[in-house]
Amino acid sequence: MSLPLTGIRVLDLSNVLAGPFCGYHLARLGAEVIKVENPNGGDLARRLGGDPQRAERLQGLSFVAVNAGKQSVALDLKSQAGKDAFLRLASEADVVLENFRPKVMERLGLGFDILSKCNQRLVYCAISGFGQNGPWSARPAYDQIVQGLSGAMSVTGDAASAPLRTGFPISDTISGLTAAFAIAAALVEQRHTGRGRFIDVSLLEATIAAMGWVVSNHLNAGVEPQPMGNENFTAAPSGTFRTATGPLNIAANEQKQYRTFCDLIGRSDLKTDPRFAKREARKLNRTSLNEELNAALSSRPAEEWEGLLNASGVPAGCVLTVPQILQQPQLLGRNFVETLPTEQAGDSPLRITRPGFRLDEEFPVPSPPPSLGADTERWLARLGYADREIEQMVSSGAAGTPRQGEVHFPLVRAATDGAA
Repeated sequence: MSLPLTGIRVLDLSNVLAGPFCGYHLARLGAEVIKVENPNGGDLARRLGGDPQRAERLQGLSFVAVNAGKQSVALDLKSQAGKDAFLRLASEADVVLENFRPKVMERLGLGFDILSKCNQRLVYCAISGFGQNGPWSARPAYDQIVQGLSGAMSVTGDAASAPLRTGFPISDTISGLTAAFAIAAALVEQRHTGRGRFIDVSLLEATIAAMGWVVSNHLNAGVEPQPMGNENFTAAPSGTFRTATGPLNIAANEQKQYRTFCDLIGRSDLKTDPRFAKREARKLNRTSLNEELNAALSSRPAEEWEGLLNASGVPAGCVLTVPQILQQPQLLGRNFVETLPTEQAGDSPLRITRPGFRLDEEFPVPSPPPSLGADTERWLARLGYADREIEQMVSSGAAGTPRQGEVHFPLVRAATDGAA
């Protein structure tokens, strides 16, 4: 099978989440993604996740989530030998991806200006907290910091709970997808013109850009965004409602849906009530409307209402936990969770999720996430290094192999937000 990015080589110097999530998508699309990691522990995410034993072996479950299908070359980019080896790699690569703070690669002598001289076709993507310039560019950034600065936390939760962080690192995740999109676009241009590009992805800007409707209402209508909890600011009734067994999301956003909804719950009178008859009136009186609806919905379980409403064209869905949704026939039938091949006898199988898109051919199951430096010797030999030179690089610490990576590193017990 030939995937869209077959033949593309990516050097992924990134850590934790934003960059690795980008690289994971490129790998699943067929790119050859080589993680270039520090021999002294590699990607921080190798030591993060819910299984302490795997984390001590530098295969933390946070690392597993976004690094399947990649290779690992361990180089100390602060050493001259490590820099020289990286320059050889970059001369044959299509993409360099990194999420260091701005100017780190320049200080190492490996910035875009240097790399593009040895490879004018190189697409270079730098992910950082705030972008490559501006008064905040040198500040450290984690996902939670960016969520707070972007305004996302200010509109998450309700009046009692906001500001509230989302339940997963949304700024890192959005930035990774933004970077993958930009890289893919630059590769199209590269194929046509032979030209490389420098791509500057900011966690802050990617997050704000994803808040398009909220931001547009403020910029163009002067609306001050407010936290509305599970309510939808664009329509009513649209939010989370109480049933006999638990919460149920209902989105009767269109007039036809609202009228059907009223009939289904036995409250046809709400269709003509002047407080609720029209769309804007419902938004102004959503508290009173929700009281009426919650009382009517309390007569049946959430699952019954879900089936009844969807069958009549009114969007509805139970509020599920992660374990619950992963067991639903919709995901099971589409094989959304994949089991990776085990590397060693006795290892328990690892499972990961597919990307959120499908191609017209089936994705191959990727190889397991690489051990630190798993491909160092092979790539150094491919780049022209003699066995003696490779041994010297490994013994000096300029390069690393799995033998060095077997040393146990202390677990990182801090928050698992992705570093930029």
